Amino acid sequence: MADTTVKVDSETRDRFAAVAAARGQSVRAYLAELAIVEENQIKLSKATAVFREIIARPGLAEAFDEAFPDDAPARRNTAGRAA
Repeated sequence: MADTTVKVDSETRDRFAAVAAARGQSVRAYLAELAIVEENQIKLSKATAVFREIIARPGLAEAFDEAFPDDAPARRNTAGRAA
């Protein structure tokens, strides 16, 4: 893989260097890891949005419980407990 140069202001460069040093990494390794983490966060955010959309569908929980009756968690008695 070819190297490239990214221009940032000196304050940003110093912040990246300080964080990388605190983690015991080079700036190059820190930025590579940071890119992966951020890509994963984007994917997770998209998956979360889809998940929330799906579980908001009326009757989904009941349909799941009906389809998998042995896999439903035990219901806890919450009478008299604050939410």
